[in-house]
Amino acid sequence: MSDVTIRRALLSVSDKTGLVELGQALAARGVELVSTGGTAGALRDAGLDVMDISDLTGFPEMMDGRVKTLHPKVHGGLLAVRDSPEHAKAMAEHDIGAIDLVVVNLYPFVQTVMKGADRDEIIENIDIGGPSMVRSAAKNHAWVTVLTDPADYAAFLAELDEENGATSYDFRRLMAARAYAATAAYDAMISQWFAFADQQQLFPEMLAVTAARVEELRYGENPHQRAALYVPVGPHAKGIAQAEQLQGKALSYNNYNDADAALELVAEFKGQAPAVVIVKHANPCGVAQAASLLEAWQGALQCDDVSAFGGIVAVNVPLDGPTAEAICAIFTEVVVAPAADEAARAVFAGKKNLRLLITGDLPDPRRTGLLIKPITGGLLAQSRDNGAISEADLKVVTKRQPSEQELKDCLFAWTVARHVKSNAIVYARDGITAGIGAGQMNRRDSSRIAAMKAAEAAEKFGWAQSRTAGSAVASDAFFPFADGLLAAAQAGATAVIQPGGSMRDQEVIDAADQADLAMVFTGMRHFRH
Repeated sequence: MSDVTIRRALLSVSDKTGLVELGQALAARGVELVSTGGTAGALRDAGLDVMDISDLTGFPEMMDGRVKTLHPKVHGGLLAVRDSPEHAKAMAEHDIGAIDLVVVNLYPFVQTVMKGADRDEIIENIDIGGPSMVRSAAKNHAWVTVLTDPADYAAFLAELDEENGATSYDFRRLMAARAYAATAAYDAMISQWFAFADQQQLFPEMLAVTAARVEELRYGENPHQRAALYVPVGPHAKGIAQAEQLQGKALSYNNYNDADAALELVAEFKGQAPAVVIVKHANPCGVAQAASLLEAWQGALQCDDVSAFGGIVAVNVPLDGPTAEAICAIFTEVVVAPAADEAARAVFAGKKNLRLLITGDLPDPRRTGLLIKPITGGLLAQSRDNGAISEADLKVVTKRQPSEQELKDCLFAWTVARHVKSNAIVYARDGITAGIGAGQMNRRDSSRIAAMKAAEAAEKFGWAQSRTAGSAVASDAFFPFADGLLAAAQAGATAVIQPGGSMRDQEVIDAADQADLAMVFTGMRHFRH
């Protein structure tokens, strides 16, 4: 394919960033400018000569601007195959001039939705003519250049300089690909609004999902895998993908995954006393709340300081210098915080490879939305696990009533357990995880592993007894047999929180009574796979 000289340009943009500069550059090269409405006005205000689209088509803009570019003299000028005798004949017969460049960005549909506009205004901001022109130009990229993003204007002008006022086929092909991506994303967002907001559908018949690439990552879970970070196009909750990285080397796929798990868990403590979460391989290995962030760090670390090595740390309040110094005492991959004071930043600056991510806020742990997981040949979609319980939701099923402290420990352990891979068992006492058992094929082994971790910590730190003594234990799903509960009792737990719902609930309750445990049912399961 040969170069195509730009002689006539059609400009119709909602986002006028860089418009005047582009128009001036085109005019300086002798390009004829054709435009619509506000775009034409902005170019004229800059002193440029512009042909109105109505002068090109011979028809006025009508129906409140809904009909202005949907005309054969526009789309014929875009779709004509220039070296086709038949097309050339049609152009001559109907006085259709070729259009070499289309500069279009679309009505601000998403921005209109996000500002809380009413339905009529939202519908009016569904662009029809814009996508039609973009698609026509992109289809005929053998002859037409299409620009849909002001960020591409500089590259386009550089192309004109390099190609003596023309564009190469490779450049036109690249811009066409971006144009179709833009219209696909635009239509997907409209589809999502109709399905989720307008029609209140949780699972629409056709699920349109679109995302924009932020960056390519060094590799995926393993070095032989490739990876990239994408963010949804349109309204979405802000999270780890939007965090500001203040220092450290680039994040890897695993870093993002683990940092997200840490942020999701620490967000459970949003607006509460200082909390620290330490995550390793997407599982928490230590969580604590305390009067100060430093005390919370120490409590979380002591749960499993071996697993914490090379882990991810997340906090729910701004980081301070003393806590930063304590965190830097061990090898830490990533630290996530809503903010960090100057002292903390100075400490981390001495660790050039440590990544410090500032979120500015914590996500709402009760937010709604869909979680999508690919499987072979398809996708699984489910609503977010945003279910929550309070003390009022708990049902005491044992003879012994839990104490006030045991109830607090139960709820804390339950909060952590919902973020641990199933089968999950979490021991907690006084706002500190004592032991965490994750991802085992049976619940008894999870109980034993958690207790073993707690025993190792007691021996290492010289405690008189394990922190599981007098603790509460949370199970993310019911105990199918009494053996898992008895393992917890043997570890010294005095209170149990679990969903209930097993055929053998009574057997488990009887075992709890025999061991003088207090047990509460939540009626809500939190499997995490």
